[in-house]
Amino acid sequence: MDIMFVYSPMDRPAQGEWYYCTFDTWYYSLGVQFFTLIIFTLISQYITFHSKTHTMHGTGGGTERGVIPRCLAFIAEHKATEENNGWVFSMEVSFLEIYNETLRDLLRAPDSKNNEECKHDIKVGQDGRRSVTNLTIKTLDPNDRDAVKAVLTLAAKRRATGCTDMNATSSRSHSVFTLNLTARHEEKNQMIRGSLNLIDLAGSERLDRSNAMDQRANETKSINKSLSSLTDVFTAIGQRASHVPYRNSKLTYLLEPALSGDGKTCMIVNVSPTEASRQESICSLRFASKVNACELGKAKRTVEEVTKQNGSSNTQGRNLKSKT
Repeated sequence: MDIMFVYSPMDRPAQGEWYYCTFDTWYYSLGVQFFTLIIFTLISQYITFHSKTHTMHGTGGGTERGVIPRCLAFIAEHKATEENNGWVFSMEVSFLEIYNETLRDLLRAPDSKNNEECKHDIKVGQDGRRSVTNLTIKTLDPNDRDAVKAVLTLAAKRRATGCTDMNATSSRSHSVFTLNLTARHEEKNQMIRGSLNLIDLAGSERLDRSNAMDQRANETKSINKSLSSLTDVFTAIGQRASHVPYRNSKLTYLLEPALSGDGKTCMIVNVSPTEASRQESICSLRFASKVNACELGKAKRTVEEVTKQNGSSNTQGRNLKSKT
């Protein structure tokens, strides 16, 4: 797996030189890879209050845009190129959170049932594709910046947050933004499907620093437990164990297709240069080293040959090894 490190702007030193890094080249690479792979997943990880959510969402436009709007912008660019080559695209997005091991729809309609009343489960279809039941799916044109902003604003508004001694607006859940793409080429009778998952993990917490109590303490325990399950999965993959415990948490079960060799996965690790966060930064770097040692195998894509019979379309998939 690929690893990137980001220093939190919240920890900018009062004196001394400060270095910023840009990832435009990486975003460009992602845009290319997304059109050649079946699954691409990006995970943002670190302790609470270190700008993971800001990294993913950003604010405003220009240089303040986050990973999600930047990725969509580069996808839009490559979409235009491929459309000139005869491909026709449809793109749909969903946005969910995993709160205390419960799936919640962040794009539900304002007049829909409360999350507590609408149950969401992870299902595996006969074709092996994973999906979440009763989840709102929105058609999205990545060129439409207003539509992209509306999706991010709605999801941010509905995501579970809370106040602790470490963060006044601490994310209390993991969020998963998913873009599903279908591309058809009528002359070649081919169809390609792809998925892009952009994940903002809730930050791990030490109760002696966050002083979380009651509901917040229960949230902390659930967050840390699911992050431990993710660590167990990476450990098993790195050791090439015969059994990988994907089912130990909703997060790892949902990510199983991305982590089992069908696609490519990258992790952003937000680290802090402050002495107060020294131990957490060391733990994150150790975790990143473990993740970086994982070999997920060569990514694959599926090209489906479409044949029209009696006005209907039948598809037959054939796996092609990706060159990326």
